[in-house]
Amino acid sequence: MDAFVNRYQDNIIGVLSGCDRMRFWGTLRSIAYSEGVARFLCGVGVRYKNYKEFVLSLSRQVIDHAEQVAKQTGRPFPYLSKSSEDKRAEALRIAKRDEITEGLICIFRCVEPCRSFCIRKNDRGSFGFRSEQRKCLHLYYYYMDREFGLMHVRIATWLPFGIHVCLNGREYLAKRMEKAGMAFEQRDNCFIWIEDIERAQKMLFDMESRKWERWLKKLSLQVNPLMKKTSKLDLYPYYWSVSCSEYATDIMFRDDKSLAHVYPALVDHAMKQFDSKNVLRFLGRRTNTRFNGEVTTSYLVRQEGVRVKHWAEENSIKMYDKQGSVLRIETTINNVRRFKVHKMTVWNGVAGMRWIPMRHAVADLDRRIEVSYAANKRYLEALSVVHDPSPARDLLDLVSRPLKRGNCRYRALRPVSLEDSLVFSVILGGEFLMKGFSNRNLQKALVRQPLLDPLERRRASGRMTRLLRLLRAHGLIRKVSKTRYYRVTSKGHRVMTAALRLRNANIEKLAG
Repeated sequence: MDAFVNRYQDNIIGVLSGCDRMRFWGTLRSIAYSEGVARFLCGVGVRYKNYKEFVLSLSRQVIDHAEQVAKQTGRPFPYLSKSSEDKRAEALRIAKRDEITEGLICIFRCVEPCRSFCIRKNDRGSFGFRSEQRKCLHLYYYYMDREFGLMHVRIATWLPFGIHVCLNGREYLAKRMEKAGMAFEQRDNCFIWIEDIERAQKMLFDMESRKWERWLKKLSLQVNPLMKKTSKLDLYPYYWSVSCSEYATDIMFRDDKSLAHVYPALVDHAMKQFDSKNVLRFLGRRTNTRFNGEVTTSYLVRQEGVRVKHWAEENSIKMYDKQGSVLRIETTINNVRRFKVHKMTVWNGVAGMRWIPMRHAVADLDRRIEVSYAANKRYLEALSVVHDPSPARDLLDLVSRPLKRGNCRYRALRPVSLEDSLVFSVILGGEFLMKGFSNRNLQKALVRQPLLDPLERRRASGRMTRLLRLLRAHGLIRKVSKTRYYRVTSKGHRVMTAALRLRNANIEKLAG
Protein backbone atom coordinates (compact mmCIF):
# COMPACT_ATOMS: atom_id res chain seq x y z
CA MET A 1 0.00 0.00 0.00
CA ASP A 2 2.84 2.38 0.82
CA ALA A 3 4.25 2.05 -2.70
CA PHE A 4 0.90 3.08 -4.21
CA VAL A 5 0.43 6.01 -1.84
CA ASN A 6 3.99 7.22 -2.39
CA ARG A 7 3.57 7.09 -6.16
CA TYR A 8 0.48 9.33 -6.11
CA GLN A 9 1.17 11.22 -2.88
CA ASP A 10 0.84 14.65 -4.52
CA ASN A 11 -2.82 13.92 -5.32
CA ILE A 12 -3.78 11.91 -2.20
CA ILE A 13 -5.07 13.60 0.96
CA GLY A 14 -5.50 10.49 3.09
CA VAL A 15 -6.12 6.76 3.43
CA LEU A 16 -8.85 5.20 5.56
CA SER A 17 -9.22 1.45 6.17
CA GLY A 18 -11.93 -0.26 8.16
CA CYS A 19 -15.06 -2.37 8.21
CA ASP A 20 -17.80 -1.39 5.83
CA ARG A 21 -20.93 -3.56 5.81
CA MET A 22 -21.11 -6.34 8.41
CA ARG A 23 -23.81 -8.95 8.83
CA PHE A 24 -24.01 -10.94 12.07
CA TRP A 25 -25.97 -14.16 12.16
CA GLY A 26 -27.63 -15.37 15.36
CA THR A 27 -28.49 -19.06 15.68
CA LEU A 28 -30.39 -20.89 18.41
CA ARG A 29 -28.13 -23.91 18.15
CA SER A 30 -30.23 -26.10 20.46
CA ILE A 31 -33.10 -26.07 17.91
CA ALA A 32 -31.11 -25.50 14.71
CA TYR A 33 -30.94 -29.20 13.78
CA SER A 34 -33.44 -32.04 13.50
CA GLU A 35 -32.55 -33.92 16.69
CA GLY A 36 -32.51 -30.67 18.65
CA VAL A 37 -36.06 -29.82 17.57
CA ALA A 38 -37.24 -33.26 18.63
CA ARG A 39 -35.62 -32.88 22.05
CA PHE A 40 -37.05 -29.38 22.41
CA LEU A 41 -40.60 -30.62 21.76
CA CYS A 42 -40.09 -33.45 24.22
CA GLY A 43 -38.86 -30.98 26.84
CA VAL A 44 -41.93 -28.74 26.52
CA GLY A 45 -44.31 -31.69 26.29
CA VAL A 46 -45.56 -31.22 22.72
CA ARG A 47 -46.41 -34.19 20.49
CA TYR A 48 -45.55 -34.41 16.83
CA LYS A 49 -49.19 -34.08 15.80
CA ASN A 50 -49.36 -30.72 17.63
CA TYR A 51 -46.09 -29.43 16.16
CA LYS A 52 -47.66 -27.02 13.68
CA GLU A 53 -50.06 -25.48 16.19
CA PHE A 54 -47.26 -25.10 18.74
CA VAL A 55 -44.90 -23.36 16.32
CA LEU A 56 -47.75 -21.14 15.10
CA SER A 57 -48.32 -20.00 18.70
CA LEU A 58 -44.61 -19.16 19.05
CA SER A 59 -44.65 -17.31 15.75
CA ARG A 60 -47.71 -15.35 16.86
CA GLN A 61 -45.88 -14.25 20.02
CA VAL A 62 -42.96 -12.88 17.96
CA ILE A 63 -45.30 -10.99 15.59
CA ASP A 64 -47.52 -9.66 18.42
CA HIS A 65 -44.42 -8.46 20.24
CA ALA A 66 -43.32 -6.48 17.19
CA GLU A 67 -46.78 -4.97 16.77
CA GLN A 68 -46.84 -3.99 20.44
CA VAL A 69 -43.38 -2.36 20.18
CA ALA A 70 -44.54 -0.38 17.14
CA LYS A 71 -47.65 0.85 18.96
CA GLN A 72 -45.77 1.82 22.11
CA THR A 73 -43.18 3.82 20.17
CA GLY A 74 -45.66 5.18 17.64
CA ARG A 75 -43.66 3.84 14.71
CA PRO A 76 -44.98 2.41 11.40
CA PHE A 77 -45.51 -1.36 11.04
CA PRO A 78 -46.02 -1.74 7.26
CA TYR A 79 -46.23 -4.92 5.19
CA LEU A 80 -44.07 -5.08 2.05
CA SER A 81 -45.58 -7.17 -0.73
CA LYS A 82 -42.21 -7.55 -2.50
CA SER A 83 -39.07 -8.68 -0.70
CA SER A 84 -36.94 -6.94 -3.35
CA GLU A 85 -38.07 -3.46 -2.24
CA ASP A 86 -35.27 -1.19 -1.04
CA LYS A 87 -35.97 -1.32 2.68
CA ARG A 88 -32.99 0.84 3.61
CA ALA A 89 -34.11 3.66 1.32
CA GLU A 90 -37.66 3.47 2.66
CA ALA A 91 -36.39 3.52 6.27
CA LEU A 92 -34.28 6.60 5.49
CA ARG A 93 -37.32 8.29 3.94
CA ILE A 94 -39.42 7.58 7.05
CA ALA A 95 -36.63 8.77 9.37
CA LYS A 96 -36.29 12.01 7.42
CA ARG A 97 -40.06 12.53 7.30
CA ASP A 98 -40.53 11.94 11.03
CA GLU A 99 -37.22 13.58 12.04
CA ILE A 100 -35.94 10.44 13.79
CA THR A 101 -32.40 11.01 15.05
CA GLU A 102 -32.25 8.15 17.53
CA GLY A 103 -34.25 5.00 18.29
CA LEU A 104 -36.65 2.80 16.34
CA ILE A 105 -37.57 4.07 12.87
CA CYS A 106 -40.04 1.40 11.72
CA ILE A 107 -40.67 -2.35 11.55
CA PHE A 108 -41.18 -3.89 8.12
CA ARG A 109 -43.02 -7.17 7.55
CA CYS A 110 -42.03 -9.21 4.55
CA VAL A 111 -42.30 -12.84 3.36
CA GLU A 112 -38.90 -14.28 2.43
CA PRO A 113 -37.25 -17.73 2.11
CA CYS A 114 -35.94 -19.45 5.22
CA ARG A 115 -34.78 -22.86 6.46
CA SER A 116 -37.14 -24.68 8.80
CA PHE A 117 -38.20 -28.20 9.79
CA CYS A 118 -41.00 -30.42 8.58
CA ILE A 119 -42.12 -33.84 9.80
CA ARG A 120 -41.38 -36.48 7.17
CA LYS A 121 -41.29 -40.29 7.06
CA ASN A 122 -37.79 -41.72 6.69
CA ASP A 123 -36.57 -44.88 4.96
CA ARG A 124 -37.32 -46.98 8.03
CA GLY A 125 -40.97 -45.91 8.07
CA SER A 126 -40.74 -43.76 11.22
CA PHE A 127 -41.44 -40.04 11.40
CA GLY A 128 -38.84 -37.41 12.16
CA PHE A 129 -37.83 -33.82 11.45
CA ARG A 130 -36.08 -32.79 8.25
CA SER A 131 -34.65 -29.39 7.35
CA GLU A 132 -36.28 -27.90 4.25
CA GLN A 133 -36.47 -24.64 2.37
CA ARG A 134 -39.70 -22.73 2.88
CA LYS A 135 -41.03 -19.20 3.23
CA CYS A 136 -42.11 -17.33 6.33
CA LEU A 137 -42.75 -13.81 7.56
CA HIS A 138 -39.63 -11.84 8.49
CA LEU A 139 -39.55 -8.71 10.63
CA TYR A 140 -37.08 -5.91 9.89
CA TYR A 141 -36.43 -3.62 12.86
CA TYR A 142 -34.77 -0.46 11.52
CA TYR A 143 -32.98 1.69 14.09
CA MET A 144 -31.13 4.98 14.10
CA ASP A 145 -28.60 3.81 16.65
CA ARG A 146 -26.57 6.37 18.59
CA GLU A 147 -23.40 4.33 17.98
CA PHE A 148 -23.89 2.70 14.58
CA GLY A 149 -26.29 5.05 12.84
CA LEU A 150 -28.76 3.41 10.48
CA MET A 151 -28.87 -0.37 11.07
CA HIS A 152 -31.42 -3.15 11.14
CA VAL A 153 -32.23 -6.45 12.83
CA ARG A 154 -34.07 -9.11 10.85
CA ILE A 155 -35.79 -12.02 12.61
CA ALA A 156 -37.56 -14.98 11.04
CA THR A 157 -40.93 -15.57 12.68
CA TRP A 158 -40.77 -19.35 12.23
CA LEU A 159 -38.70 -21.93 14.05
CA PRO A 160 -35.68 -21.83 14.52
CA PHE A 161 -36.10 -17.99 14.62
CA GLY A 162 -32.78 -16.98 13.03
CA ILE A 163 -31.60 -13.39 13.41
CA HIS A 164 -29.45 -11.20 11.17
CA VAL A 165 -27.97 -7.92 12.40
CA CYS A 166 -26.67 -5.60 9.67
CA LEU A 167 -24.63 -2.48 10.31
CA ASN A 168 -22.07 -0.29 8.58
CA GLY A 169 -18.64 0.77 9.83
CA ARG A 170 -18.74 4.09 7.98
CA GLU A 171 -21.98 5.01 9.75
CA TYR A 172 -20.28 4.17 13.04
CA LEU A 173 -17.34 6.43 12.18
CA ALA A 174 -19.64 9.31 11.23
CA LYS A 175 -21.38 9.08 14.62
CA ARG A 176 -18.03 8.98 16.45
CA MET A 177 -16.69 12.01 14.59
CA GLU A 178 -19.89 13.98 15.19
CA LYS A 179 -19.61 13.37 18.94
CA ALA A 180 -15.92 14.33 18.89
CA GLY A 181 -16.66 17.57 17.01
CA MET A 182 -14.50 16.60 14.02
CA ALA A 183 -15.26 18.16 10.66
CA PHE A 184 -15.76 15.83 7.69
CA GLU A 185 -17.57 15.61 4.36
CA GLN A 186 -19.56 12.43 3.73
CA ARG A 187 -21.22 11.36 0.52
CA ASP A 188 -23.34 8.25 0.61
CA ASN A 189 -21.19 5.55 2.23
CA CYS A 190 -17.75 7.15 2.06
CA PHE A 191 -15.82 10.21 3.22
CA ILE A 192 -14.19 12.48 0.66
CA TRP A 193 -12.52 14.66 3.32
CA ILE A 194 -11.79 14.29 7.05
CA GLU A 195 -10.24 16.93 9.27
CA ASP A 196 -8.05 14.48 11.23
CA ILE A 197 -7.60 11.24 9.31
CA GLU A 198 -5.26 9.62 11.84
CA ARG A 199 -7.76 10.12 14.64
CA ALA A 200 -10.58 8.83 12.45
CA GLN A 201 -8.55 5.71 11.68
CA LYS A 202 -8.11 5.03 15.40
CA MET A 203 -11.88 5.32 15.84
CA LEU A 204 -12.43 2.64 13.20
CA PHE A 205 -9.86 0.40 14.90
CA ASP A 206 -11.86 0.79 18.14
CA MET A 207 -14.87 -0.73 16.41
CA GLU A 208 -12.82 -3.71 15.19
CA SER A 209 -11.67 -4.55 18.73
CA ARG A 210 -15.16 -4.30 20.20
CA LYS A 211 -16.64 -7.17 22.26
CA TRP A 212 -19.77 -7.94 20.30
CA GLU A 213 -21.56 -10.72 22.22
CA ARG A 214 -23.15 -8.59 24.95
CA TRP A 215 -24.45 -5.97 22.51
CA LEU A 216 -25.85 -8.60 20.14
CA LYS A 217 -27.54 -10.43 23.02
CA LYS A 218 -29.26 -7.20 24.03
CA LEU A 219 -30.60 -6.79 20.48
CA SER A 220 -31.93 -10.35 20.40
CA LEU A 221 -33.91 -9.75 23.58
CA GLN A 222 -35.47 -6.67 22.00
CA VAL A 223 -36.85 -8.54 18.99
CA ASN A 224 -37.47 -12.08 20.28
CA PRO A 225 -39.77 -12.39 23.33
CA LEU A 226 -39.19 -16.17 23.39
CA MET A 227 -35.73 -15.56 24.84
CA LYS A 228 -37.12 -13.98 28.00
CA LYS A 229 -37.58 -16.01 31.17
CA THR A 230 -41.32 -15.32 31.12
CA SER A 231 -41.69 -17.54 28.03
CA LYS A 232 -40.60 -20.58 30.13
CA LEU A 233 -39.04 -22.21 27.05
CA ASP A 234 -35.58 -22.29 28.61
CA LEU A 235 -33.79 -21.66 25.29
CA TYR A 236 -30.03 -21.21 25.19
CA PRO A 237 -28.85 -17.74 24.06
CA TYR A 238 -28.08 -17.08 20.40
CA TYR A 239 -24.74 -18.19 19.03
CA TRP A 240 -23.30 -15.32 16.98
CA SER A 241 -21.36 -15.64 13.73
CA VAL A 242 -20.34 -13.24 10.98
CA SER A 243 -22.06 -14.41 7.81
CA CYS A 244 -20.62 -11.66 5.59
CA SER A 245 -18.11 -8.87 6.04
CA GLU A 246 -16.82 -6.09 3.79
CA TYR A 247 -13.51 -4.43 4.58
CA ALA A 248 -12.75 -1.30 2.57
CA THR A 249 -9.62 0.76 2.05
CA ASP A 250 -10.42 4.25 0.74
CA ILE A 251 -7.74 6.29 -1.02
CA MET A 252 -9.03 9.87 -0.87
CA PHE A 253 -7.80 11.97 -3.80
CA ARG A 254 -7.81 15.75 -3.77
CA ASP A 255 -10.55 16.07 -6.38
CA ASP A 256 -12.39 14.20 -9.12
CA LYS A 257 -9.86 15.18 -11.80
CA SER A 258 -6.93 13.73 -9.85
CA LEU A 259 -8.55 10.29 -9.66
CA ALA A 260 -10.01 10.44 -13.17
CA HIS A 261 -6.49 10.99 -14.53
CA VAL A 262 -5.13 7.68 -13.17
CA TYR A 263 -8.23 5.48 -12.81
CA PRO A 264 -8.56 4.34 -16.46
CA ALA A 265 -4.98 3.03 -16.33
CA LEU A 266 -5.70 1.25 -13.03
CA VAL A 267 -8.80 -0.39 -14.50
CA ASP A 268 -6.90 -1.44 -17.62
CA HIS A 269 -4.14 -2.97 -15.51
CA ALA A 270 -6.59 -4.80 -13.24
CA MET A 271 -8.55 -6.19 -16.19
CA LYS A 272 -5.53 -7.40 -18.17
CA GLN A 273 -3.11 -8.48 -15.45
CA PHE A 274 -5.33 -9.69 -12.60
CA ASP A 275 -7.48 -11.96 -14.83
CA SER A 276 -10.76 -11.01 -13.13
CA LYS A 277 -13.38 -13.78 -13.00
CA ASN A 278 -16.93 -12.89 -12.03
CA VAL A 279 -19.26 -15.59 -13.40
CA LEU A 280 -17.88 -18.67 -11.68
CA ARG A 281 -17.49 -18.40 -7.95
CA PHE A 282 -15.96 -21.85 -7.77
CA LEU A 283 -13.51 -21.34 -10.60
CA GLY A 284 -11.10 -24.20 -11.17
CA ARG A 285 -12.51 -26.43 -8.42
CA ARG A 286 -16.22 -27.00 -8.72
CA THR A 287 -19.09 -26.51 -11.13
CA ASN A 288 -22.78 -27.22 -10.81
CA THR A 289 -25.91 -27.05 -12.94
CA ARG A 290 -26.02 -23.27 -12.69
CA PHE A 291 -22.59 -22.79 -14.26
CA ASN A 292 -21.30 -24.39 -17.44
CA GLY A 293 -17.66 -23.45 -17.00
CA GLU A 294 -17.72 -20.09 -18.77
CA VAL A 295 -15.18 -17.58 -17.45
CA THR A 296 -15.63 -13.85 -17.98
CA THR A 297 -14.09 -10.58 -16.86
CA SER A 298 -16.25 -8.26 -14.78
CA TYR A 299 -16.29 -4.60 -15.74
CA LEU A 300 -19.43 -2.80 -14.64
CA VAL A 301 -20.43 0.85 -14.69
CA ARG A 302 -22.56 1.46 -11.62
CA GLN A 303 -24.00 4.49 -9.92
CA GLU A 304 -21.12 4.61 -7.45
CA GLY A 305 -18.49 4.27 -10.18
CA VAL A 306 -16.70 1.89 -12.55
CA ARG A 307 -16.17 -1.44 -10.81
CA VAL A 308 -13.68 -4.23 -11.41
CA LYS A 309 -14.33 -7.38 -9.40
CA HIS A 310 -12.40 -10.60 -8.86
CA TRP A 311 -14.00 -13.73 -7.44
CA ALA A 312 -11.95 -16.31 -5.52
CA GLU A 313 -14.49 -19.03 -4.81
CA GLU A 314 -17.14 -17.53 -2.50
CA ASN A 315 -15.02 -14.50 -1.60
CA SER A 316 -14.16 -11.47 -3.68
CA ILE A 317 -12.07 -8.34 -3.95
CA LYS A 318 -13.09 -5.34 -6.02
CA MET A 319 -12.02 -1.83 -6.98
CA TYR A 320 -14.17 1.13 -7.94
CA ASP A 321 -14.10 4.91 -8.00
CA LYS A 322 -16.63 6.09 -5.43
CA GLN A 323 -18.15 9.55 -5.43
CA GLY A 324 -15.65 10.70 -8.03
CA SER A 325 -12.63 11.28 -5.79
CA VAL A 326 -12.35 8.10 -3.69
CA LEU A 327 -10.59 4.96 -4.89
CA ARG A 328 -12.05 2.07 -2.90
CA ILE A 329 -10.52 -1.39 -2.59
CA GLU A 330 -12.96 -3.73 -0.85
CA THR A 331 -12.61 -7.34 0.25
CA THR A 332 -15.80 -9.32 0.85
CA ILE A 333 -15.58 -12.57 2.80
CA ASN A 334 -18.58 -14.90 2.76
CA ASN A 335 -16.79 -18.16 3.55
CA VAL A 336 -13.97 -17.87 6.09
CA ARG A 337 -13.22 -21.60 5.91
CA ARG A 338 -10.96 -20.77 2.95
CA PHE A 339 -8.55 -19.10 5.40
CA LYS A 340 -6.56 -20.17 8.44
CA VAL A 341 -6.29 -18.92 12.01
CA HIS A 342 -3.48 -19.65 14.48
CA LYS A 343 -5.11 -21.00 17.64
CA MET A 344 -4.49 -23.36 20.53
CA THR A 345 -5.84 -26.80 19.60
CA VAL A 346 -5.54 -30.39 20.75
CA TRP A 347 -4.42 -32.90 18.10
CA ASN A 348 -3.88 -36.57 18.94
CA GLY A 349 -3.92 -35.67 22.60
CA VAL A 350 -1.22 -32.99 22.23
CA ALA A 351 -2.09 -29.33 22.83
CA GLY A 352 -0.35 -26.64 20.83
CA MET A 353 -0.69 -23.61 18.58
CA ARG A 354 -1.72 -24.69 15.07
CA TRP A 355 -3.11 -23.23 11.88
CA ILE A 356 -6.72 -24.42 11.55
CA PRO A 357 -9.61 -23.36 9.28
CA MET A 358 -11.10 -20.06 10.38
CA ARG A 359 -14.57 -20.10 11.94
CA HIS A 360 -17.54 -17.86 11.23
CA ALA A 361 -17.78 -17.13 14.96
CA VAL A 362 -17.24 -13.59 16.20
CA ALA A 363 -14.28 -14.97 18.17
CA ASP A 364 -12.32 -15.11 14.88
CA LEU A 365 -13.46 -11.68 13.67
CA ASP A 366 -10.06 -10.12 14.38
CA ARG A 367 -8.37 -12.67 12.11
CA ARG A 368 -11.01 -12.08 9.40
CA ILE A 369 -10.23 -8.37 9.52
CA GLU A 370 -6.50 -9.07 9.37
CA VAL A 371 -6.96 -11.21 6.24
CA SER A 372 -9.16 -8.59 4.56
CA TYR A 373 -6.79 -5.72 5.31
CA ALA A 374 -3.83 -7.73 3.98
CA ALA A 375 -5.77 -8.49 0.76
CA ASN A 376 -6.46 -4.78 0.21
CA LYS A 377 -2.80 -3.95 0.78
CA ARG A 378 -1.65 -6.56 -1.72
CA TYR A 379 -4.10 -5.27 -4.30
CA LEU A 380 -2.79 -1.73 -3.95
CA GLU A 381 0.79 -2.98 -4.10
CA ALA A 382 -0.07 -4.69 -7.37
CA LEU A 383 -1.51 -1.42 -8.70
CA SER A 384 1.55 0.58 -7.68
CA VAL A 385 3.36 -0.43 -10.89
CA VAL A 386 0.93 1.58 -13.02
CA HIS A 387 2.58 4.73 -14.35
CA ASP A 388 5.98 3.49 -13.17
CA PRO A 389 8.52 5.89 -14.75
CA SER A 390 11.43 3.43 -14.38
CA PRO A 391 12.89 2.04 -17.64
CA ALA A 392 11.99 -1.59 -18.25
CA ARG A 393 15.65 -2.55 -18.43
CA ASP A 394 16.18 -1.54 -14.79
CA LEU A 395 13.64 -4.17 -13.77
CA LEU A 396 14.25 -6.94 -16.29
CA ASP A 397 18.05 -6.85 -16.01
CA LEU A 398 17.70 -7.82 -12.34
CA VAL A 399 16.30 -11.23 -13.21
CA SER A 400 17.95 -11.80 -16.58
CA ARG A 401 21.20 -13.10 -15.15
CA PRO A 402 21.94 -16.33 -13.24
CA LEU A 403 22.48 -16.17 -9.51
CA LYS A 404 23.64 -18.30 -6.63
CA ARG A 405 21.94 -18.80 -3.27
CA GLY A 406 24.00 -20.83 -0.82
CA ASN A 407 25.19 -23.92 -2.66
CA CYS A 408 22.45 -23.72 -5.30
CA ARG A 409 22.79 -22.03 -8.66
CA TYR A 410 19.68 -20.75 -10.41
CA ARG A 411 19.27 -19.97 -14.08
CA ALA A 412 18.45 -16.56 -15.45
CA LEU A 413 14.83 -15.81 -16.17
CA ARG A 414 13.66 -15.01 -19.70
CA PRO A 415 10.94 -12.46 -18.84
CA VAL A 416 9.50 -11.95 -22.34
CA SER A 417 9.73 -15.57 -23.47
CA LEU A 418 6.58 -17.59 -24.07
CA GLU A 419 7.26 -20.00 -21.20
CA ASP A 420 8.10 -17.47 -18.47
CA SER A 421 5.42 -14.98 -19.52
CA LEU A 422 2.82 -17.74 -19.25
CA VAL A 423 3.95 -18.40 -15.68
CA PHE A 424 3.82 -14.67 -14.90
CA SER A 425 0.27 -14.30 -16.21
CA VAL A 426 -0.93 -17.24 -14.11
CA ILE A 427 0.72 -16.01 -10.90
CA LEU A 428 -0.70 -12.50 -11.31
CA GLY A 429 -4.24 -13.89 -11.58
CA GLY A 430 -6.78 -11.99 -9.53
CA GLU A 431 -8.10 -15.15 -7.86
CA PHE A 432 -4.75 -15.55 -6.04
CA LEU A 433 -4.63 -12.05 -4.53
CA MET A 434 -6.40 -12.96 -1.29
CA LYS A 435 -5.20 -16.45 -0.46
CA GLY A 436 -2.10 -16.85 -2.60
CA PHE A 437 -1.25 -19.79 -4.88
CA SER A 438 0.16 -23.26 -4.35
CA ASN A 439 2.01 -25.94 -6.27
CA ARG A 440 -1.32 -27.53 -7.17
CA ASN A 441 -2.71 -24.22 -8.50
CA LEU A 442 0.25 -23.94 -10.87
CA GLN A 443 -0.19 -27.53 -12.01
CA LYS A 444 -3.84 -26.93 -12.90
CA ALA A 445 -3.00 -23.77 -14.83
CA LEU A 446 0.22 -24.84 -16.59
CA VAL A 447 -0.35 -28.54 -17.26
CA ARG A 448 -2.81 -28.63 -20.13
CA GLN A 449 -3.91 -32.25 -19.92
CA PRO A 450 -5.06 -34.26 -16.89
CA LEU A 451 -2.35 -36.51 -15.46
CA LEU A 452 -3.77 -39.93 -14.68
CA ASP A 453 -0.51 -41.72 -14.03
CA PRO A 454 0.77 -41.23 -10.43
CA LEU A 455 4.37 -41.05 -11.71
CA GLU A 456 3.49 -38.24 -14.12
CA ARG A 457 1.71 -36.35 -11.34
CA ARG A 458 4.80 -36.58 -9.13
CA ARG A 459 6.97 -35.37 -11.98
CA ALA A 460 4.65 -32.42 -12.61
CA SER A 461 4.70 -31.57 -8.90
CA GLY A 462 8.50 -31.69 -8.96
CA ARG A 463 8.63 -29.32 -11.95
CA MET A 464 6.37 -26.84 -10.15
CA THR A 465 8.51 -27.10 -7.00
CA ARG A 466 11.65 -26.24 -8.97
CA LEU A 467 9.82 -23.36 -10.64
CA LEU A 468 8.72 -21.98 -7.26
CA ARG A 469 12.30 -22.19 -5.96
CA LEU A 470 13.53 -20.31 -9.01
CA LEU A 471 11.01 -17.50 -8.57
CA ARG A 472 11.78 -17.29 -4.85
CA ALA A 473 15.50 -17.06 -5.53
CA HIS A 474 14.90 -14.09 -7.84
CA GLY A 475 12.71 -12.44 -5.20
CA LEU A 476 9.51 -12.47 -7.25
CA ILE A 477 7.47 -14.52 -4.75
CA ARG A 478 7.61 -15.36 -1.06
CA LYS A 479 6.28 -18.29 0.93
CA VAL A 480 3.53 -17.70 3.47
CA SER A 481 4.82 -18.89 6.84
CA LYS A 482 3.63 -22.34 7.96
CA THR A 483 1.48 -22.87 4.84
CA ARG A 484 1.86 -24.28 1.33
CA TYR A 485 0.94 -20.99 -0.29
CA TYR A 486 3.01 -18.30 -2.00
CA ARG A 487 2.39 -14.63 -2.69
CA VAL A 488 3.89 -12.18 -5.15
CA THR A 489 6.33 -9.64 -3.72
CA SER A 490 6.39 -5.95 -4.56
CA LYS A 491 9.42 -6.58 -6.78
CA GLY A 492 7.59 -9.47 -8.40
CA HIS A 493 4.61 -7.29 -9.30
CA ARG A 494 6.85 -4.72 -10.95
CA VAL A 495 9.03 -7.20 -12.85
CA MET A 496 6.26 -9.50 -14.08
CA THR A 497 3.94 -6.63 -15.01
CA ALA A 498 6.72 -4.90 -16.98
CA ALA A 499 7.55 -8.15 -18.78
CA LEU A 500 3.92 -8.85 -19.72
CA ARG A 501 3.30 -5.31 -20.88
CA LEU A 502 6.46 -5.34 -22.97
CA ARG A 503 5.54 -8.66 -24.56
CA ASN A 504 1.99 -7.53 -25.35
CA ALA A 505 2.92 -3.99 -26.44
CA ASN A 506 1.93 -2.73 -29.86
CA ILE A 507 5.00 -2.60 -32.12
CA GLU A 508 3.69 0.46 -33.89
CA LYS A 509 3.50 2.38 -30.61
CA LEU A 510 6.95 1.19 -29.55
CA ALA A 511 8.43 2.27 -32.87
CA GLY A 512 6.72 5.64 -32.64
